[in-house]
Amino acid sequence: SDKIEDELEMTTVCHRPEGLEQLEAQTNFTKREIQVLYRGFKNECPSGVVNEETFKQIYAQFFPHGDASMYAHYLFNAFDTAQNGSVKFEDFVMALSILLRGTVHEKLRWTFNLYDINKDGYINKEEMMDIVKAIYDMMGKYTYPVLKEDAPRQHVEVFFQKMDKNKDGIVTLDEFIESCQEDDNIMRSLQLFENVM
Repeated sequence: SDKIEDELEMTTVCHRPEGLEQLEAQTNFTKREIQVLYRGFKNECPSGVVNEETFKQIYAQFFPHGDASMYAHYLFNAFDTAQNGSVKFEDFVMALSILLRGTVHEKLRWTFNLYDINKDGYINKEEMMDIVKAIYDMMGKYTYPVLKEDAPRQHVEVFFQKMDKNKDGIVTLDEFIESCQEDDNIMRSLQLFENVM
């Protein structure tokens, strides 16, 4: 049966990752860790790529009390660096490397990219609102039973005012990083996003 499986795998059009050495050089993982990650990835995604639907299914399992589909959508876009509708193993490992073992600066840059929904290099209040609302939806009413309907909006108002240093209605990467590093509350709230990774 192993032979049949091998033949099946040969006939399926698969995406094979670039050399493990190369990934090891580009990430904060050891070769052994990358092998373990790859095995798990192949297990879940035999074709070697993940599409947005799969992402949504995974997150739905993690957050049964909420609706994770919007957050999964935004997260998928942040992982899908080529913006081609699929996440390869390399994309996955690079992101994981930053989120788990990156410097504070790298993590913040990645988070900024998550919030910059239209990828224009700035975060506006609507984008921040969309992500925060998606997180509230995902956590569900069991996590935040006392929250009023307008809680996400208030949350965003406070954050955005702190971050938009020059009050031009948009937050640049520099403003974002500076705000996060000087304000523990913002930093703690962003830790939340690490936990929902």
